Amino acid sequence: MATTMTTRRRSSKAVAVLVAGTFFMELLDGTILATAAPAMGRDLGVDSAAVGVAITAYLVTLAVFIPVSGWLTDRIGSRTVFAGAIALFTIASALCALSTGLVDLTLWRILQGLGGALMVPVGRLVVLRSAGREQLVTAIAIAILTWPALAAPIIAPFVGGVLVDTLSWHWIFLINIPLGVIAFVATLVLVPQERAAERVPFDWFGSLLACFGLGSLVVMASLLALDTIPVVAVVLFGVLGAVCCWLAVWHFRRAPHPIMGLDSFRLETFRVSHAGGSLFRLAVSAVPFVLPLLFQDAWGWSAVLAGSAVLWVFVGNLGIKPMTTPFLRWFGYRPVIIVSSAIAALSVVAMVFMTEDTPFWALAVLLVVSGAARSVGFTAYNTIAFADVEQADMTPANTLSSTLQQTAAGFGVAVAAVVIRAAAGLGGTGPYDAAFWVIAVLLVVACVEGLLMSRTAGETVRPARRVRA
Repeated sequence: MATTMTTRRRSSKAVAVLVAGTFFMELLDGTILATAAPAMGRDLGVDSAAVGVAITAYLVTLAVFIPVSGWLTDRIGSRTVFAGAIALFTIASALCALSTGLVDLTLWRILQGLGGALMVPVGRLVVLRSAGREQLVTAIAIAILTWPALAAPIIAPFVGGVLVDTLSWHWIFLINIPLGVIAFVATLVLVPQERAAERVPFDWFGSLLACFGLGSLVVMASLLALDTIPVVAVVLFGVLGAVCCWLAVWHFRRAPHPIMGLDSFRLETFRVSHAGGSLFRLAVSAVPFVLPLLFQDAWGWSAVLAGSAVLWVFVGNLGIKPMTTPFLRWFGYRPVIIVSSAIAALSVVAMVFMTEDTPFWALAVLLVVSGAARSVGFTAYNTIAFADVEQADMTPANTLSSTLQQTAAGFGVAVAAVVIRAAAGLGGTGPYDAAFWVIAVLLVVACVEGLLMSRTAGETVRPARRVRA
């Protein structure tokens, strides 16, 4: 019996590592394009900010199709879906490398996003179903969400800069091919073939509403980033997106088997993690997109130097990580969320006053502080999300959480690109300063929600204080 349990734990850890690796690969492709955007823009004949469309299309496609992943897993099996998703992601990466224009690049990025949408959430479900209540927060915070989410952006700016300067931007997609092959083989060996005991009908109406709603809003954001804005099309897509999203929420509240359940929003901890938490994720996702553009387009830095500078943001991410659990133990979730959001907002405001003459050490210190605040807030929001979710409700809660997180990340890049385009007439660093101000305001709103939290929120998963003998 003991041997069987030990083997099961090892197998569960191996699957968690595999899922973390695929999540890392997905996030790497979501962030690596920012450093390569100027070079890609020159090669494809478009403005570098317009490349944000390809980034946004990828991230929001993840969000749109994530709900389908849970239903497919229950119907045809976790190993089949996971392996197929990795294969699709890898093939789409090769097609992205062969792109000759922004349109086909965006189309292949959508296909790549579809693979990612069926890849990571399925892995999350496998780990969530195998983890006990006492291991749940650790599995989510460390194995699946936090470490890949912090490590991928660390590598992305620098690796992207090196590949662009030494080879070409095509290699940021080609590196996925060997990684995808390894992950595919590991999946066939490690991931169990699990299906739901009860088969529920597919929610076609809810899925179409969610796809049209989020998709229309993405198109609207993409049109706003163009040199000449088609006002009528922007209004039409904006109205269509808003109406479809409203109808989707109305449908999800009443359908017997909705593709995405909303019951978890009744829990304060889940609601905080995905309301103010979404604004926090949106803001911190926009910063790594704006910084490389500022350094390269406005300051004239090389891609490698820009990537090296952005690296300091994520040095702060990992440097503070050993202290995040003690912070939660000493102060609780509410103070940690308030302070991390406030420091993140102040650091972004400070970025407005950066110039080419700013000493590099001062720039590095500012970016480290910003990264540390990002890391602490990110960990707090991620771990509090499932604090009060029962094991039986974990699958719909995980699906909803994944969708909202990916939507926030996708729209973070979209918002930044739109602001930079709208403020283009300011000249110099004006467009980037405007983007930083908008990002700071979003973080302030997240901070305000933290102030409105109950003082006991998250106590069920708060790390226990050590009692001295």
